[in-house]
Amino acid sequence: MARVAGVLPERAGLLTRIFYRVARRMVGKIPEPMTISAHNPQIFQASGAYEFFLGRATRVPQRLKTLASIKAAMLIGCPF
Repeated sequence: MARVAGVLPERAGLLTRIFYRVARRMVGKIPEPMTISAHNPQIFQASGAYEFFLGRATRVPQRLKTLASIKAAMLIGCPF
């Protein structure tokens, strides 16, 4: 549980709602860190752009990227 309440989809702007919809389609729900970072639009857009271009990177196979992200999440105890 975060100390700061995230931005609800009903109170979010248009771009934030679009990002929420994409995240819900990819993950199944809106990740809590995403709702918290939505408080600062510049940080939210920068992290969204980073994730978008990271997904489009082709030098490393997608399977290896997925395994690396799972391992990193396990090391830090992240549930996502």
